[in-house]
Amino acid sequence: MSDDLSTRHCKACEGLAGPVSSTEIAKLKQGLHADWEIDAESKSISRRFRFSDYYRTIAFVNAVAFIAHVEDHHPDLSVGYSQCHVVWSTHAVGGLSENDFICAAKVDALVQTDE
Repeated sequence: MSDDLSTRHCKACEGLAGPVSSTEIAKLKQGLHADWEIDAESKSISRRFRFSDYYRTIAFVNAVAFIAHVEDHHPDLSVGYSQCHVVWSTHAVGGLSENDFICAAKVDALVQTDE
């Protein structure tokens, strides 16, 4: 599907006018797995991923790092033995941008066969 967030690419943060509106957040979130959560101030989106062992967790972390490198948009990651908490935010606009949702969708695509 051409409107699928996971097929889009991030825009340079310097070219973004500001954070997306609450209406746009709701619309963009519909394209993601239901486990993604918007923080109370609508400044970040996060999801915790669980794995059966350390190897799978680190493989996931490396795949997320590759997405971040390719899209030049970088999340905060908290990593444990069998879990990784991924947090996206666009610091340059002081909140959420479409880039955060694009990257979240690309991360969803990494694990879609496991759900």
